[in-house]
Amino acid sequence: QVQLVESGGGLVQAGDSLRVSCAASGGTFSRYVMGWFRQAPGKERELVAAIHWSGAYTQYGDSVKGRFTISRDNGKNTVDLQMNSLKPEDTAVYYCAAGSRWWTTRTEFYDFWGQGTQVTVTS
Repeated sequence: QVQLVESGGGLVQAGDSLRVSCAASGGTFSRYVMGWFRQAPGKERELVAAIHWSGAYTQYGDSVKGRFTISRDNGKNTVDLQMNSLKPEDTAVYYCAAGSRWWTTRTEFYDFWGQGTQVTVTS
C-alpha cells in the first residue's frame, strides 16, 4: 500500500509559476509510474503528466506541453510538477497517483491516489 501526500498548491496569477510536490511512503516508490492528474469542477479527471519508474521518460497532456515539467527523486520518494506560464484554465485540484502501466492516460491504471491540492490561477 502506497500513501501519497501532495503539497504546494495555492492561488497565483496568470503567467506565474508554481511547484507542487508529492511525497510517497509505504511502498517501493521506484517500481511505480507516477502521474499528476487534475480535475476542474464539472470536468473529468485528466492526466497532466507522468514519469516512468526510471525517470528517463515523461508524458504530458497536450494542454501543458512546454509549460509543465514532471520530475522524480527515487532516493527521496518524491515526484514534483513544475508549472510555468500558468493560465486560468489550469485551475483545478491536482492529484498525485502511482500506477504500474506506462504510457496511459487512463485513471483506472493508477492504483494509489493522494487527496489532492488546489491550484487556482486568476486572470
